[in-house]
Amino acid sequence: MIGNCDAGVVARIAGCELAALFVPASARRRADAVRIFGLDCADGVRALGRRDVSRRGKAATPSPHSKNHISPAGNIPVKSPAGAYLIANGVKKEDFNSYGARRGSHEVMMRGTFANIRIRNLLVEKEGGYTIHIPSGQEDFIYDASMKYQAGNQPLVIIAGKMYGAGSSRDWAAKDTYLLGVKAVIAESFERIHRSNLVQMGVVPCEFVDGQNAASLGLTGKELCTIKGIETLTPGKLLDVEAVTVAPLSERQEGRSENAATSKKFQVKARVDSLVEVDYYRNGGILPYVVRAAMK
Repeated sequence: MIGNCDAGVVARIAGCELAALFVPASARRRADAVRIFGLDCADGVRALGRRDVSRRGKAATPSPHSKNHISPAGNIPVKSPAGAYLIANGVKKEDFNSYGARRGSHEVMMRGTFANIRIRNLLVEKEGGYTIHIPSGQEDFIYDASMKYQAGNQPLVIIAGKMYGAGSSRDWAAKDTYLLGVKAVIAESFERIHRSNLVQMGVVPCEFVDGQNAASLGLTGKELCTIKGIETLTPGKLLDVEAVTVAPLSERQEGRSENAATSKKFQVKARVDSLVEVDYYRNGGILPYVVRAAMK
């Protein structure tokens, strides 16, 4: 049905003006800010210090962690970060519609990422898009915890199981992972297209080596991870990871933590599989890579 449209929504093709379908502003909101960058991409290759926002994929479970769990899908619940955002912007519950209908709004989509009602994050004891904000020990929606970490300038890591990213719901799975502040995913294995998409968004996919996984290494998802060797990244390079477990601040202040910190060291394989993918990653993703190439 053709209806009213905002300024700028009318297209011209072969000299003819075409009225666009009416799309509510909340469904097609553009980004508030554009990241400004120059020709130098050195900032993209610094060693990574990462706090894990949510540990994904249970090693003992044969089912893979799929893009269908990662990407926003289905109706938008009222009691969710996406629902709260829409209400705050004057959208009535009956007008919420689905994530698919609002795929033009990154604000809605990033709030629905990792929010599938059947997703299982091992940092919490229930299904759904929840996690623990490690510094405070508080249970949060994954989106809300991500915003707290980003406010503290703390990049994030996802620890995953086998065939991470399998499934059909692809296009927002890597984009929203990036928007949530994730800089690396460490998994036992990756679905091939999602692995490529992560690289193109500037997120480095890493695989455990020598048959190791989160369970065998004793990783709980509460570690502060430092990934070393990124600055000299080459296809398939082995990277050194140090995972330090630090008790929540409240426990340390009250003296309830027996050990201030414990450390685990292991290696992972960077699944950046070609020289052109190294270039994508060094530039922070394929879009900055293309823009820099055009600027030169």
